[in-house]
Amino acid sequence: MTDAPLLEVRDLSIAFRHGDTESRVVDQVSFSLNPGRTLALVGESGSGKSVTALSIVRLLVANARHLSGEIRFDGENLLGVSQARLRDIRGAEISMVFQEPMTSLNPLHPIGRQVTEILTQHGVTDRAELSRRAIAGLTEVGIRDPEERLGAYPHQLSGGQRQRVMIAMALANCPKLFIADEPTTALDVTVQAQILSLLRDLQQRRRMAMLFITHDLGIVRKIADDVCVMQKGRIVEAGPVARIFGAPQHPYTRALLAAEPKGAPPQADVSAPKLAETENLRVWFPVRAGFLRRTSGYIKAVDGVTCVVRQGQTLGVVGESGSGKTTLGLAMLRLIRSDGPIVFLGRRIDGLKAKSMRPLRRDMQIVFQDPYGSLSPRMSVAEIVEEGLRVQKRGLSYQQRREIVAQALADTGLDPAAMDRYPHEFSGGQRQRIAIARAMALHPKFVLLDEPTSALDMSVQAQIVDLLRDLQRRHGLGYMFISHDLKVVKALATDLIVMRHGQVVEQGPAADIFAAPQSEYTRALFAAAFQIEAVDVETIAQ
Repeated sequence: MTDAPLLEVRDLSIAFRHGDTESRVVDQVSFSLNPGRTLALVGESGSGKSVTALSIVRLLVANARHLSGEIRFDGENLLGVSQARLRDIRGAEISMVFQEPMTSLNPLHPIGRQVTEILTQHGVTDRAELSRRAIAGLTEVGIRDPEERLGAYPHQLSGGQRQRVMIAMALANCPKLFIADEPTTALDVTVQAQILSLLRDLQQRRRMAMLFITHDLGIVRKIADDVCVMQKGRIVEAGPVARIFGAPQHPYTRALLAAEPKGAPPQADVSAPKLAETENLRVWFPVRAGFLRRTSGYIKAVDGVTCVVRQGQTLGVVGESGSGKTTLGLAMLRLIRSDGPIVFLGRRIDGLKAKSMRPLRRDMQIVFQDPYGSLSPRMSVAEIVEEGLRVQKRGLSYQQRREIVAQALADTGLDPAAMDRYPHEFSGGQRQRIAIARAMALHPKFVLLDEPTSALDMSVQAQIVDLLRDLQRRHGLGYMFISHDLKVVKALATDLIVMRHGQVVEQGPAADIFAAPQSEYTRALFAAAFQIEAVDVETIAQ
């Protein structure tokens, strides 16, 4: 006897209103999900995946409207229940992990309080039990030293660590349905493998149903039983994973499966001018303890790193979450305090004050890992992209700035006609492209790219890689490319640094390291990224 579906979505249609016009973003979508099964929703950015998921727990934005359909959970139509009933269901029977953890976690509260909050809202009041379950949850998702981390704030965690906290919160009450909207986007490949293994194990033990939204088709192969392929708000193909991957019928599905970054990175040229370099760079954060808050030790986020970024070339920086990749990049741009010489365009800048640094900011730009967190929700896309122009090129007229913004948006695959819309009206991938357009609008010489493709679907990843390579070739840009996606790094990086616990594990020409990695840790990263079975990834990564 087969189980009855836990979740049934029938003929769901959703529209967004913009002024006097209305655009349909989900169109007659239907699917069902049984207990203990995983259904993956895949498709390009803007295809309607996340909107469909958010509609299940009725978390759509104010200008969204359900045009038709039903969403039945355990036989109950969620579109017709009261807000009180929804509050009982959310976090207890249905939990959700969002794509961008920094915007989901409260920056004013330690993570221990946030993990226990979802427990107290659903009946757990004993303090000892709350602490025990919080520590157990953080341990399950791979947070090191969970007892100490209970007092940490979101900004003190890496992107991957924040995502793991979100997963621990979502699973705290043992929900029947777990909705995961890009839950491994911010995770490095070894932790991604651990999280996927954890979710599979939890699902089997609890017979939990899982709706998994992702653009990474490799993850779909590993975790899903069934898959629905979405394009422009409609499901164009659905069925078991083995059939969809083995014999895709729809042209769009075949295009998604074929999409991956292609081409070769720039050739190494040691005679190319140095744009940015540092030697024996250190970023140590003091650990303070006791009543007088005296320094009792240091967290060595970056510990003695030497590197060079050359004109027209890309330095790739890879490693697990918390390895110091982003900290290294921020120190190179003088956005955080560090020790050690930093030279930019032949000038030493590590001793410069903020006022002296300001003119140099035109030539150094950054694309952050979390696009929604770095885009002001109160500013239109045009205002966001032109912000640097207003500071660095004050002589431009309003119309000239609009033309530059339009070109920057077009270069990153966005419609310039959408420049007067706001960030919340775009998908995660589209927001990342807005962030890239903002960085490129000033035509910088050195760009720090901190996971710039992490929120993008596979086909758009390939487009962005081509775009970055083309911009680099035309303008001689130097990139520091920080990523956990080694396939993208391999397509872009001239040189490579592998980091772990703040130190360089391996360094040299990217082609040589990818062909013959020397350290066990590097081999473990590559094994997880390229699905090599010969290395015990989890054992080495721990």
